[in-house]
Amino acid sequence: MIRTPRTPSLVVALLPILAVAGFLVLGIRVLGADAHLPLILGSVVAAVTGKALGFKWKSLQEGMVRGISVGLPSVLILLAIGLLIGAWQVSGVVPLMVFHGLRLLAPEVFLVACCLICGVVSLATGSSWTTAGTIGVALIGVAEGLGVSSAMTAGAVVSGSYFGDKLSPLSDTTNLAAAVAEVPLFQHIRYMLWTTVPSMLIALVAYAILGVSSDDQSSFGEISILLDAIERNYQLSPLLWLAPLSVVVCLFFRVPALGAILAGGLAGMIFALTIQKVPAGEVVSVLQSGHAPETGLARLDELLAGGGLESMYWTIGLILCALSFGGLMEATGMLRVIVEAILRAATTSGRLVLATLSSALGINLVAADQYLSIILPGRMYGAAYARAGLDPRSLSRCLEDGGTVTSPLIPWNTCGATMLGALKVGPHLFAPYAFFNLLCPLVSALLGLTGWTMRRRPVVDPGEEA
Repeated sequence: MIRTPRTPSLVVALLPILAVAGFLVLGIRVLGADAHLPLILGSVVAAVTGKALGFKWKSLQEGMVRGISVGLPSVLILLAIGLLIGAWQVSGVVPLMVFHGLRLLAPEVFLVACCLICGVVSLATGSSWTTAGTIGVALIGVAEGLGVSSAMTAGAVVSGSYFGDKLSPLSDTTNLAAAVAEVPLFQHIRYMLWTTVPSMLIALVAYAILGVSSDDQSSFGEISILLDAIERNYQLSPLLWLAPLSVVVCLFFRVPALGAILAGGLAGMIFALTIQKVPAGEVVSVLQSGHAPETGLARLDELLAGGGLESMYWTIGLILCALSFGGLMEATGMLRVIVEAILRAATTSGRLVLATLSSALGINLVAADQYLSIILPGRMYGAAYARAGLDPRSLSRCLEDGGTVTSPLIPWNTCGATMLGALKVGPHLFAPYAFFNLLCPLVSALLGLTGWTMRRRPVVDPGEEA
């Protein structure tokens, strides 16, 4: 007789969550370990729980594989970003950006400029990952040269990158949220302005205050030394701007992010060989192991070091561990049980908005993937929004406010790990300064509780939903 797996109770479904939370606290806070092993131990607890519910080991393994397969495109993009950073470092593209950034940007307005620049680029390209992995890398270098906090800079980069990603019609998450909620794309984008624009304006004010109040900045003499060292060690040809331009053009013409990043990396390789006259063997070594310049100035060497495939291995390992856990939680039905419990508590329109936001955030934490944080609540909450008489645009907006923008704030989420891999600043450091990402869910919750901007439609009778 074939044994049908049991549906877990809420208490059982929460066991792996509580276990992985405990392992993370013990491993990171107490033992000083990385997050990889705690996540693996959490997967063990989830697998044992699934087995106790009646799932076969084969189905549990298949669940892990499905979970990992969701993140494989992210892994490929991470590897491509590693190649691109190495190629742009050795070719002089990043030194060129840092050079002009140090000359043009004052420390007082730097954080505001970071956020705005990344916002414009991400809006034009539709990709927060590409923006952070290209422009963001250079801005981190400029920040170190100016003496501005890397954590604050990374927060501004992430804020701007996700502002543009959230509103761009080219963004995959924007299109996904609109499709899941069955809302026309540009109606979805216009409706998001109510939460996105106020959050961005408040974030810019906060960055302006930080810029004016910060006194930890490099002197003019220190900046001049950096500029001289860059000019001595790199050929700062205007042709180098073609590398970032190639990425923007590719994305504008809807080339997938992976292809656009590889195109930018290829341009960097060509410029390293032709403009900087770097030997081919050294270029290959940089692509594998990263750039380790010897400019004669230790501060500049540290600023321009990094990149390469190997720089992404730690991050990729973290993603795989987190996705394995998320795959098990989804395959055993434990994730769905938790989301359904949250939905049952949503007895008013305001609570329904809070349930959507918290579900999207929770899935980002548990499943470690922003796409699932949009798809799962979007499918499960559509009927509830109809019964509450809420326009589906309210659902699509909440999916982005709770799912898209919170994903980079979680270290083991694919987005948080990607930001770490590109910017070399962890979410635990930049999250307090990612003001836009922090404010969006709060503004969305406020609008949901007050009912302001929450458009209504005729209430759907539960008997008519079939």
